[in-house]
Amino acid sequence: MTDPSMSLAEIFRRLIRTNGPISLSRFMGESNARYYAGKDPIGAGGDFVTAPEISQMFGELIGLWLADMWIKAGRPDPVLYVELGPGRGTLARDVLRSAKRYGLVPAVHLVEGSPALREIQQATLGNITFHDDLTGVPTHAPMLLVANEFFDALPVRQLVRAAHGWRERMVGLDGEKFAFVAGDQPMDAAVPRDWRKASQGTLIETCPGAAAVMQEIAGRLAAQGGAALLIDYGHTELRGGSTLQAVQGHRKVDPLAMPGQADLTAHVDFETLARIARSHDVRWMGTVPQGRWLTALGIDMRAEALARMAPDYAVRLQQDKNRLIADDQMGLLFKVMGLAGPGWPGGSGFDHT
Repeated sequence: MTDPSMSLAEIFRRLIRTNGPISLSRFMGESNARYYAGKDPIGAGGDFVTAPEISQMFGELIGLWLADMWIKAGRPDPVLYVELGPGRGTLARDVLRSAKRYGLVPAVHLVEGSPALREIQQATLGNITFHDDLTGVPTHAPMLLVANEFFDALPVRQLVRAAHGWRERMVGLDGEKFAFVAGDQPMDAAVPRDWRKASQGTLIETCPGAAAVMQEIAGRLAAQGGAALLIDYGHTELRGGSTLQAVQGHRKVDPLAMPGQADLTAHVDFETLARIARSHDVRWMGTVPQGRWLTALGIDMRAEALARMAPDYAVRLQQDKNRLIADDQMGLLFKVMGLAGPGWPGGSGFDHT
């Protein structure tokens, strides 16, 4: 048995010395599981800040969007609010407060694996039900699902075009330090067809976990009805190159240096997620930049209204709004994908509604 007091770095070193290099997806998955299990990493005192922690306007507009979808769908009752990776519960709190103004009071189901974060969410939200994964969420009612910065933390595989075909990028040892090495097993079958003949040295990322979650979301929307918003940083078309990064104390650090002590993420491949969604009987509304979506939903007017109520915070409100929507902040890199079940309407802020 593994000594529970042993650091994850030492566990990995022993494993690599005994069995050889491990996959990056295993390194990333076990690192993030250890990282999230025992701490609250979000906010000024943590390692990173998410959009709901920047401003209440983010969650309020999502709540408004969900309420609008629910009203246009005929106000189904019961209805479920489902959030994947709900952080401190801040987003759910703002969403539910905003939605309630329009009569939407759903049963709340949170998919959260971290015991530390569950405690905070319970204190913030009160009457909620927790699940380890989406498969545990009830199927008897339509669901309004939100996943904000959830997919980026799922483990990725990195595949590299070598001289004799595609190989998986593995994590090995260079002395005591972790280092990338090429695997020896052919991986051509795991590469999207359009990329299989790419030039030597090309690197792409795939995320089997994201694909599996997307299959579950789309299948449920098709069967139960409802709508979903997936919000994360990434690209609408698969791109080459590594996007793996680690954040600790609001600074980027070496992704391999401190397994279990830093948040490991990679850009989300929205192209693949959209393709999976469209393979079900699900409406894909589009994938648009966060800044454009929030602007279309009226964040400028909301910021002005809040500034009138609290003039002393007017400058701060403007700064927070810009952080969410400016192209050089979160506005362009972060994307919003909208989905809806069969018979459900299109939603505001998308090109394809």
